[in-house]
Amino acid sequence: MKRYEYVTVPLLTHATKQILDNWGQDGWELVSVIPGPNPEQLVAYMKREKE
Repeated sequence: MKRYEYVTVPLLTHATKQILDNWGQDGWELVSVIPGPNPEQLVAYMKREKE
């Protein structure tokens, strides 16, 4: 059975791609993005398979 670990990551709207690319290089897969506490911030939910 596969096991996963999860993380929430704050995203700044002006650097979203760079932030997601950095996490993706470490094996994290984007699951969802929701609005953050202010208009210029989003929150990404990410997962990766646990080793």
